[in-house]
Amino acid sequence: MNHKARKRFGQNFLQDMSVIERMLSAMRPETGDSVVEVGPGLGALTLPLLARLDKLAVVEIDRDLIARLEAQQLHGLTIHPGDVMQFDFTALARELADESVDSPAARHSLRVVGNLPYNIGTPLLIRLMECQDMIKDIHVMLQKEVVDRLHAEPGTRAFGRLSVLMQSVFEVSPLFTVPPSAFDPPPKVQSAIVRMKPRDDAPDSEMLDALQACTRLAFANKRKTLRNNFKGHLDDNALSDLQIDPQARAETLDLPAFHRLAKQLRHT
Repeated sequence: MNHKARKRFGQNFLQDMSVIERMLSAMRPETGDSVVEVGPGLGALTLPLLARLDKLAVVEIDRDLIARLEAQQLHGLTIHPGDVMQFDFTALARELADESVDSPAARHSLRVVGNLPYNIGTPLLIRLMECQDMIKDIHVMLQKEVVDRLHAEPGTRAFGRLSVLMQSVFEVSPLFTVPPSAFDPPPKVQSAIVRMKPRDDAPDSEMLDALQACTRLAFANKRKTLRNNFKGHLDDNALSDLQIDPQARAETLDLPAFHRLAKQLRHT
């Protein structure tokens, strides 16, 4: 069955087996792992994963690709049709762990893997961040520019809201870059594989909400100072009390400074 990549789904199918093997080598899936693949596509990563796992869940929006997977009757494969942006990862973690709603066994059990469609990569990471309690690790392919932003250091051009949020919740480890020639059709950009593992000191849901609100304000206009971006929320004295220069710009602050800002905003 031939399948033409659909732009509206951001489809670029990974076909280079050496890249797939490197990705699996980095991930090291084990037989009993609870794994979900986002966007299995033509199954280039799906089949090698199934060879190493008892069971595998996949989330796919393209009905033609779903039919293609179903026709193969792959043992251990569960297909979840639909938009991954609406998918309940928490419920899946509990299902794969075969645990009740109140059981702690599913916590930090879900392993997320996939060649993510570039048009939803960033918002999907935000969704995964919000259910990080259920996630063991994430190994995904993204546009290299996004991976650069994920692990960027303060004061660099790539450092921004995504950097602060992801680094607050996850340990971010870029693994290797992938050229356009590894895909069909080849994208116009470089890609990269990244590993993300929840931090032991990740913020709780209340703090995470505050951090999202804080970074939304701080990076509302990257050219403006914190004094301007926080106008109406925190004045110069409040910023100075937090050991933050009101004339600084958001990209110059480190993570502890953002956490101080978020805590202050919770109480104002």
